[in-house]
Amino acid sequence: MKATDKKIIIIASATLIIGLLMGWLLFGGNSVSHNDSKQVSSETTTETIWTCSMHPQIRQNEPGDCPICGMDLIPLEEEENEGIDPNAIRMSPTAMQLANVSTAIVEEMGTTKKIQLTGKVQTDERLVNSQASHIPGRIEKLLVNFTGEFVKKGQTIAYIYSPDLATAQEELLEAQKIADYQPELFDAAKGKLKNWKLSDRQIQHILSTGSTQTNFPIIADISGYITSKNVNLGDYVKRGEPIYEIANLSKVWILFDVYESEMSWIKKGDEVEFTIASLPGEVFNGTISFIDPVIDSKTRVAKARVEFNNKNGQLKPEMFASGIVKSTLPKQSNAIVVPKTAVMWTGKRSVVYVKSSSDKGVNFILREVTLGAALGDSYLVKDGLMKGEEIATNGTFSIDAAAQLAGKPSMMSPEDGTDIAEDNHESHSVSSISISSKAKKALQPLYTSYFEWKSALADDNFEEAKENAIGMKSALANIDMELFKDDAHHTWMTYQENIGENLEHVEHTKDIEALRKIFQPVSNAMIEMTTTFHPNDDVIYVQHCPMADNNNGADWLSKEEEILNPYFGDMMLNCGEVTQEIK
Repeated sequence: MKATDKKIIIIASATLIIGLLMGWLLFGGNSVSHNDSKQVSSETTTETIWTCSMHPQIRQNEPGDCPICGMDLIPLEEEENEGIDPNAIRMSPTAMQLANVSTAIVEEMGTTKKIQLTGKVQTDERLVNSQASHIPGRIEKLLVNFTGEFVKKGQTIAYIYSPDLATAQEELLEAQKIADYQPELFDAAKGKLKNWKLSDRQIQHILSTGSTQTNFPIIADISGYITSKNVNLGDYVKRGEPIYEIANLSKVWILFDVYESEMSWIKKGDEVEFTIASLPGEVFNGTISFIDPVIDSKTRVAKARVEFNNKNGQLKPEMFASGIVKSTLPKQSNAIVVPKTAVMWTGKRSVVYVKSSSDKGVNFILREVTLGAALGDSYLVKDGLMKGEEIATNGTFSIDAAAQLAGKPSMMSPEDGTDIAEDNHESHSVSSISISSKAKKALQPLYTSYFEWKSALADDNFEEAKENAIGMKSALANIDMELFKDDAHHTWMTYQENIGENLEHVEHTKDIEALRKIFQPVSNAMIEMTTTFHPNDDVIYVQHCPMADNNNGADWLSKEEEILNPYFGDMMLNCGEVTQEIK
């Protein structure tokens, strides 16, 4: 090989080696850097965020317990929103199970409503009579000395001394002597005694003995129970003056209270199934025979009358009665009815979460609905839902909380994403109604009872909570509606009916959970009334617990910022948060 060829080979080899070295330096290092970056990126994207199914605002980089409720934290799953509504919130089966979310298909059904009524047993007014003295004089003897005693028709119930009657007897005896010559005078003397309710037998006894009687008996005109005793021994009575009131209790009335909001459901002829508090285990049936045409201006109720055949005397006046009427809304065909647990109410609008499914999983989207009448545990939906759609019936507040965190439309956030506080402030300023200082003062006993009720529930004190709830009902009934003028008058009537309807049966509650169930709708009405009237000088806090009401969430008012949960008491005393300040 020539030297020139060797030189060429050496130069080419050196060039190749240098090229490979430069290529490794330029591209190999970048590849390693790219792989390292990719690995770091992968590690970064796979870092798990942990949250609480009940309190989705909790975010941690490691597993553990929720600092609010103590539940185990769960991994926060990334949403894959391709192909679904951008306003929908996706939930995995695990999240739905932990949040206790359940759903139901919307169906049409008859709008039958169970209406609970409370009332009292009363005497039948048509069977109440006054036992009067037909003779003027002085009561010499009382054979019936107390109320509640039973008397029979024809029974002697008292004796009376009457100078006028003694004179009339002497006139009769004198007229008897000349009866053959002046029979008209004799008949007139007997007629005078008959007008004083002396019987033919008594008159004949006077004539046959030829002597006058000083004390005459008073005979019961009817059978029944003495319900009122109006005289005492030695009293002077006039002719026709009532000395006893006698009631025949073979038939009685049960008078039930019917609130304005329920008037459209109750009608004459409806069947009522009722129980008596003092007769546990027994169920009675009757028919509404009459409904008052006038509503009481203070209690805002009308009386519905049920007549009951009481031959065995089981029912006694003033006994408490609880009744149920199953009624159908007039002129209402089959309609869409949803459970109350499915509906979230903000005071101005009502919303539900409609479920949809895709290959990506289960999604929920907010839907505003128009509600009709309340049907016990359900609502009639006038607009917003169609038959066959599937909605969330439990766990709706958990879904809503997830929607809020994701920045999507939720119960408390309008479609344009306006912040809840701004939205509430605007709506309250628009809906606020000015009331007089007298009206504000009249509302204070209502608030006092409410806050005491809240505190007793937080302390798990059933007896005190029940007493405060009854006190709130009494305070509500004592508020003079005339203090509210113009728009405030109509608004107050709405709040009064709402609160009164929920407090209607509070006296019959048997445990603290029943009181807590009543406390929730009362709190909703109180919150709305507070934001409308602003009757308090101090700041009032609206507080919320997402786990109350079977994880649907519930609100209440508090004078203190500190959370003292009335729905759980000592079990989860500090579970909740302040959602609004009403100043």
